[in-house]
Amino acid sequence: MKILEITNVDFSLRHFLLPLMRGIRARGHEAVGVSADGPLLEVARGEGFRVVAVPLVRGLSPVAQFRALRALIALMRAEKPDLVHAHMPISGFLARLAARIAGVPKVAYTCHGFLFNQPGPWPRRALSLVLEWLGGRMTDIYLTVSTEEAADAKRLGISRRAQPIGNGRDPARFHPDPSARARLRAEFAVPENRVVIAIVSRLVRHKGYPELLQAMRAVDAELWVVGERLASDHGEDLTAHFTQSGLGDRLRMLGYREDIPALLAAADIFVLPSHFEGLPMSIIEAMLTGLPVVATAIRGPREQVVEGETGLLVPVNDAPALAAALSRLTADPVQRAAMGEAGRQRALALYDEARVVARTLDLLGIRG
Repeated sequence: MKILEITNVDFSLRHFLLPLMRGIRARGHEAVGVSADGPLLEVARGEGFRVVAVPLVRGLSPVAQFRALRALIALMRAEKPDLVHAHMPISGFLARLAARIAGVPKVAYTCHGFLFNQPGPWPRRALSLVLEWLGGRMTDIYLTVSTEEAADAKRLGISRRAQPIGNGRDPARFHPDPSARARLRAEFAVPENRVVIAIVSRLVRHKGYPELLQAMRAVDAELWVVGERLASDHGEDLTAHFTQSGLGDRLRMLGYREDIPALLAAADIFVLPSHFEGLPMSIIEAMLTGLPVVATAIRGPREQVVEGETGLLVPVNDAPALAAALSRLTADPVQRAAMGEAGRQRALALYDEARVVARTLDLLGIRG
């Protein structure tokens, strides 16, 4: 079989689709990656995958979306895939529409989060719901990363056959690592008694950075911010929030990194105060590394984090509650260790990448 794995940007292909492409190849089939162009596509190409860049954009420009649709149709007619597997709201809708126009035999979609569940103007959310409903009519196999959004898809008539598959990361990469911890903390000159809180995400408003920076003023710990703003990201530039945080040397801006496993191993607590999510990979990575997680009580994180057992959940956009949760864990190393180990065991049981990929491939009908 030839399968086209289609997503919006190179970041998504590198971090979300590449494990699936490896699984497809391991079962003896051809996986072709498709996304907007970007430097991270070279990672997949370096592993021998064919990756095609098309002019997909993250936005609602009719001209740009028509150009992307036309390119997808041409690609599918040239490639003649047996299966198109689409991801992300806009690229996923266009890919499914193109697949139907091009006569692709089977069309699948994985929902990584519904836009209509995100905060925003009601016309935008209503349009999202309409597009999701229309997309569902063009989808043979409908998957979601979270159980709550599979339930939403069924309840709203988007897909009566929606099935949650979860997300996964490799426990061989993400695990407690005392040597990496000692090396990085020495490299960063972190005092032995200083607690390190880490966040790994894109630098966008809906990840909750303004309230996190506000909360950190009351927390006796250091904050490591790992990530960058993508060129395709929309909304407020957060530079002023970071430069005016008042945290001084307690704030480390580490940018985009490939050594995430080591950075997490060097931290003590993981935080993700997002306003909306699908099923965050970063939380899975932190849990596998044995970190307690402080996150917002929203779809996705509240499915991953067991309140009081593997971490703490706080309301969205609530800096005082976030500060209290972080301070509670900062002051209690015994609780941090217990929650971290409980989270690791939960992640090993639910979010092992090999099992998640195998289940996804089975549901897609990709046999070995």
